[in-house]
Amino acid sequence: MNISIIGSGYVGLVSGACFAELGNKVICVDNDSKKIASLKKGIMPIYEPGLKDLVKTNIKMKRLKFTTSTKEAVAASKVIFISVNTPTLGNGEVDLTDVENVARHIAVNMTGYRLIVEKSTVPVETGEKIKHAISTYVKRKVKFDIASNPEFLREGQAINDFMHPDRVVIGVESKQAKDILVSLYQPLHATLVVTDIKSAELIKHASNSFLATKISFINAIANICDIVGADVVEVTKGMGLDKRIGRAFLDAGIGYGGSCFPKDVDAFIHIAEKIGYNFELLKAVRGINRQQINLFLNKIKDTLWVIKDKTIGILGLSFKPNTDDIRNAPAIEIIKSLLAEDAKLRVFDPQAMKKTKAALSLGNCRRPISAALKFCRDAYDTSKGCDCLLIITEWDEFKELDFGKIKKLLKRPIIIDGRNIYEPLKMQKLGFTYIGTGTKGALKQDE
Repeated sequence: MNISIIGSGYVGLVSGACFAELGNKVICVDNDSKKIASLKKGIMPIYEPGLKDLVKTNIKMKRLKFTTSTKEAVAASKVIFISVNTPTLGNGEVDLTDVENVARHIAVNMTGYRLIVEKSTVPVETGEKIKHAISTYVKRKVKFDIASNPEFLREGQAINDFMHPDRVVIGVESKQAKDILVSLYQPLHATLVVTDIKSAELIKHASNSFLATKISFINAIANICDIVGADVVEVTKGMGLDKRIGRAFLDAGIGYGGSCFPKDVDAFIHIAEKIGYNFELLKAVRGINRQQINLFLNKIKDTLWVIKDKTIGILGLSFKPNTDDIRNAPAIEIIKSLLAEDAKLRVFDPQAMKKTKAALSLGNCRRPISAALKFCRDAYDTSKGCDCLLIITEWDEFKELDFGKIKKLLKRPIIIDGRNIYEPLKMQKLGFTYIGTGTKGALKQDE
């Protein structure tokens, strides 16, 4: 098929490259001319495993192209995906300015039937608003359909998620729209959920909010474990073996971040309030998540006593491994808080250093940046002379460190693990003061 994707951010770019890989002719549009110029050269604006090679291959095969012209894309494509940014405002409301602008530009450039598909995460009833906008601005009497096709791509695993989805959700109003989208996704041999547009829109917010709920629930359990001296890892194991519950998203730590869960939880709370429903459960989920960073900071203070003039190493800056995304990353808030108390920080991340340098504000830190914060070469360089080492992101390479070397490099052998990536008893036997999240290093049955 001839497809255009308007918005070449994370979702749009991955989706465009994958649709092209399936044999479609895809035009990716973005109003950022520098981004488009870089993409034409095969330079990626984000880090996502496998994406660069996929884009280069499909550019070479002439199945994927990039442009700043919505007019060009609309003229060449029967199916148009809207994949622009939908940020939240201060009250949790979703800002649909970009969606409305794209709908208007599509309308004025349509010359024949088009299927316009929501790919961005949007509030329920947005499909109706897109339909109204296009009906208002269309210049010719042309037929069109609106559909919803929410994405379920995990950063760090997005290509695999697209090519091997648990399900593909399609919200449509007409048989023609259904037939087009079913045909488009047929090569994936995936389970299709074909429903109405409003239900499809709700599926995305409901799914992300439920996953956020699982994370906050196990973090609440971890906090109880910290108080009573139980081991959340063992609790999680016992819970996860129940098929009704499952093991996924039951990893205790310093909370969720990124561009999806915080935004979608806020948005769903606001959506509910707007229609007169008080979603107290999600408010508690959000509150627990915000609390986790403060509890982690308290562990640092309890361990070091005085933060001022202490040297603290931080491993991990991205909100999760296998991405360079630092949006709502716990590391950023932790760094700002520690700098505000005049700590000296040494930090490292395999992919997120550049974005952190560009985005990080030093806030109330009184030292010059060179004295307060050092970006290091690797985990070992980070550990040099530190009073403690913090684990913020669970990158695989942090799980395979030479801890004999780490111990020698640290001023004090203290590790405060915000992701529970190490075995507490093993770390204690190596001579570390090891502080996890909801785990006290209880003996396992096989020990």
